[in-house]
Amino acid sequence: MRRSGVLSILLALGACLPYGFAGGGLPSHIRTVAVIPFENLTSAPQLQQELTLALRTELRDKLGLREAAEAHASAIVRGTIQRYETDIPIGFSGTNKSQTSARRQLQISVDIEMIDQATGKALWERKGFLAEGQYDERGEADGRKIAIQRIVDELVQGAQSQW
Repeated sequence: MRRSGVLSILLALGACLPYGFAGGGLPSHIRTVAVIPFENLTSAPQLQQELTLALRTELRDKLGLREAAEAHASAIVRGTIQRYETDIPIGFSGTNKSQTSARRQLQISVDIEMIDQATGKALWERKGFLAEGQYDERGEADGRKIAIQRIVDELVQGAQSQW
């Protein structure tokens, strides 16, 4: 009896919801995406590849979009990496008897957009988005990973909020 009551409630709730979960808040025809490698205006060549890979993975895992070639994708993600600044000191620690260690921060600034290929209109865009990542001394790759994840999260959340 208890199980059938819970099942009835879940079915009733499901019937009331007008939106599905696939593709987040994107239009229903957006099922595939092409992530175009970003134009990289910085001197850090690894940024382009790391950001592209992270975007492809998260758009698949979090929005349920399949990767497709640009000509066949229902949406494209593209952008420009405007700035990459590293080694910004944010804290030091140490004593007279121990070695001093430093906390650092890096910043990545990007312009990013997701375009509906059918209409040519932007589904979501953000200009001059600044993502930061903190890291321990000599741990720049860790800070870069954090900042890239923040960029990806911003796009995913922006796409999900498109009702």
